[in-house]
Amino acid sequence: MNGQHAPVAAGRRRNAGILGLLALATLLLAIANIGIGDAKLGIGPILASLVGQGDPNTASIIFDYRLPRIALALLAGTGLAVAGVIAQGVMRNPLAAPDTLGITGGAGLAAVVVTLLFPLSAPSALMAAAFGGGIAAAFAVYLLAYRRGVAPVRLALVGVAVSAVCSSGIHLLVSRATPNVNTALIWLSGSLWGRSWDQVLQVLPWMLLLIPLAWLLAVHLDVIRLGDPVALGLGVKVELLRASLLAMAVALTGSAVAVVGTIGFVGLIVPHAARQLVGGRHRILIPTAALLGGLLVLVADALGRGLVLPVEIPAGLVVSAVGGPYFLYLLWRQSKR
Repeated sequence: MNGQHAPVAAGRRRNAGILGLLALATLLLAIANIGIGDAKLGIGPILASLVGQGDPNTASIIFDYRLPRIALALLAGTGLAVAGVIAQGVMRNPLAAPDTLGITGGAGLAAVVVTLLFPLSAPSALMAAAFGGGIAAAFAVYLLAYRRGVAPVRLALVGVAVSAVCSSGIHLLVSRATPNVNTALIWLSGSLWGRSWDQVLQVLPWMLLLIPLAWLLAVHLDVIRLGDPVALGLGVKVELLRASLLAMAVALTGSAVAVVGTIGFVGLIVPHAARQLVGGRHRILIPTAALLGGLLVLVADALGRGLVLPVEIPAGLVVSAVGGPYFLYLLWRQSKR
């Protein structure tokens, strides 16, 4: 009996070790990230400011500009990654993600409309627009794909079509706009420039509510992965559960897009990387993907700020430089099966 439980216990210890290493890497990178920028800061002034004994100007740079940016990178990356895990679990499709289901495109289109037509609107209006746009796009995808239920393949195909429509709308608006076009383009690239604690506080409640809820529903995601007939046989209300989980993915994506713009590929590539590390059980997959997603956006933002000083490359472009080739690799792997 002990011999049967030994591999399970070893696997749990291994997964716990991976989570611990990811958390430690995130903490160390966050501290290192504080020193990156036009005004480079050494580890001494950083630590002194963090304990309240540093220079006031240095403390202002850290607490007013860099810490909220780091917090926002972690929150947005976490939300997008968990949304990707939910989407791929619900769809039973490794290529499903907020990007390919139209959620990111709908949120981006609504936010661009507000940015270009109402440039003086409050940040909360931009967040509400992105959130509403993501919901509208997801509802349109679900409605168009519904035929006595929603087949995962049909939902994915409709999602790609809706994403293309939203992308065309964004390019049309940007090409016809003269004022505020630079702001819209920077936002569409997925930038954390100029973000403050206000944006952190806007997105934080959604992450604190929805990510633990997704973790609590992890067992249901495992059941859905077995297929609708098996899930129905186990007494699971598949359509209701699928709609609820997709609504959570929409809320996570919409809140993240509203504060950092359209950072693509996080919800697509991070779940795959997490599966390579800890396997496919969602109870361990969700926290692993959350840490990896935050780490990915944090690294992308650090590279964007530090590679070509004083020019800043938006974090979304850095992620796309990695995510694009990886997406092609996933397509190639799927074609070989």
